[in-house]
Amino acid sequence: MEGNSTTSTTAKRMKIAAAPIASKAFALLIITASSFATTVDAFTPSSTFVTSNLRTSSRSAPNMDAQLQSTAASLCPKFATALCLAPQEAWMAYNDALEASPLLVKSITASVILGAADVAGQALESRYANNSDDDTVVQSNSESASSGIDLARTARFAFFGLVLQAPWNHFYYLFLDGALPPTAEPFTPTTGIKVVIDQFVQAPIFTVLIFGFLGFLEGKSLDAIKQQLGDDYADTMVANWKLWVPATVVNIAFVPPILRVLYLNCVFFFWSIFLSIKLNGSTAGEEEASP
Repeated sequence: MEGNSTTSTTAKRMKIAAAPIASKAFALLIITASSFATTVDAFTPSSTFVTSNLRTSSRSAPNMDAQLQSTAASLCPKFATALCLAPQEAWMAYNDALEASPLLVKSITASVILGAADVAGQALESRYANNSDDDTVVQSNSESASSGIDLARTARFAFFGLVLQAPWNHFYYLFLDGALPPTAEPFTPTTGIKVVIDQFVQAPIFTVLIFGFLGFLEGKSLDAIKQQLGDDYADTMVANWKLWVPATVVNIAFVPPILRVLYLNCVFFFWSIFLSIKLNGSTAGEEEASP
């Protein structure tokens, strides 16, 4: 479970081990989430904390314009300081925020990652439409390609990550690890059982929820959602198992419980690109087929 001492020790070791390979983009992502989480309950910090943050910012970014730094710090001291953190410090700050507000941090992180995944999916669709010699494909995608990013679609995926994907997996892994506690060795019968439960019980149910939730946000009727499930569910599950069976083995065998949803979110970035193209491709086909 997330609260046991063994898990805490392992997670702390992971902070140092994973920090050197964290990219600046990932550092910015995670510190944005942690900054938001920590400022929710403490937006107006004490003067001592502000002074400490400004001192940290000065050491971390000596070349930053003093007036800009002061203005940013006065508006949101924690966020201004966070942007100056090195990758290792950002990673440790993320872990601190994760321990303090696990569900909130996981949800914000998932929202950012899934929103970015949809943007990537739209970029791929646009590139395909622009390079395709098939007039039908070009025509069906011309509006989305010419109008740029569909912000409503991106917002749906970001909202999905915020209110469903992260909370679902947060509580699911709490339940799974509570029923079958993590083992010291990575490859055990317990690991195998948990992978089977995850991929052949949980995943089929959650995939139905994804179709239903995103379809509802798009304003589809129940019959339309059922039709899309009938058309795409089997192919989606086959693709799911190709990606998620090995990913889940790694997640359960090697990733500390407190970091499992973060790992899942990173893999989900690529899975969300597939879902974004799959679900919206089906919608475009339905609209084209309708009189």
